[in-house]
Amino acid sequence: MARTAPASALAYLARFSRKGGVNYRSGPPIPISIHCRHQRRTTMHRFAFVILLLATLLTTPHARAAESYDSCKGFIDSLPATINAQGTWCLRKDLSTAMASGNAITVATNNVTIDCNDFKLGGLAAGLGSEATGIYASGRSNVTVRNCNIRGFWIGVYMLGINSGGHRVESNRFDGNNFIGAAVSGRGSVVRDNQFTDTGGSTVSPNAWAIFDQDGGTDILNNVIDGVAAAAGNNGWAVGIQSNAGGLPVTISGNRIRNLVADGTGQTYGIRRSSGSFAVIARNELIGAAAGAGIQCNQSGIDSVKDNVILNFATGIQSCANDGGNVIRSAL
Repeated sequence: MARTAPASALAYLARFSRKGGVNYRSGPPIPISIHCRHQRRTTMHRFAFVILLLATLLTTPHARAAESYDSCKGFIDSLPATINAQGTWCLRKDLSTAMASGNAITVATNNVTIDCNDFKLGGLAAGLGSEATGIYASGRSNVTVRNCNIRGFWIGVYMLGINSGGHRVESNRFDGNNFIGAAVSGRGSVVRDNQFTDTGGSTVSPNAWAIFDQDGGTDILNNVIDGVAAAAGNNGWAVGIQSNAGGLPVTISGNRIRNLVADGTGQTYGIRRSSGSFAVIARNELIGAAAGAGIQCNQSGIDSVKDNVILNFATGIQSCANDGGNVIRSAL
């Protein structure tokens, strides 16, 4: 522990005298240079303490979270919650629920941002039989979900409606959701920069998807998907990214997908496209488990597949237009 600075020059001289120095009452005065050096040391110690204190405050997680509260219209402090007013709604603590159906947070208006400030939205207590959704919006526009740790729901985030759009799901962690990590549809929507781990295992739904674009229109960019496993006993599918066209073109790019495990005769796909419209599928990295297809398209020649790395699938590219630059290594 740093020593406390003397309250005065006399206190300092008295301490100096007790340590064998010259007695300040009877001896010659202490040279001014000694006193000045002491003042400089004291000032430097105080300055260092202030710098250390500021650094501690700035690197504390709660201090970083608090900085973003200035933009919050209101706070979500309990579950279930319904958002009826536009603006940014924030978490300021971890929230959990044991509800086995319904929605933990329902967005009931347009132009809403849910910012969890890296806090948890948890539904693990409901178990693998849960049919609850973490964050839900139907027929809405411009809904953003960011900085959330969403765990243990049947579906982590569910935004649907063919006439909706403009959604953003970004910078979240989806962990241990039982059926789908994020299901997002709508023109001009994007799912980007998220982490999906250990999706699947539902006793209600045999299949498992990390990301599902049900109605089309959602770009899926720069996500990490690690672990998608179908529930045992029902021949369920395991799919990293499912994109249904819905007549809207999309881009699927920059994603890293691995550890996909179907059940029995169920299918395994890193990226799967269905129905018409066009998609660009580029610069993804997919690692399989010696089964299924890395990238699969339902209509041959419609989607452009280029510059992907596809390793250890039974089939690298299936029914898509291979436009070059793809690195494919067969199952080991």
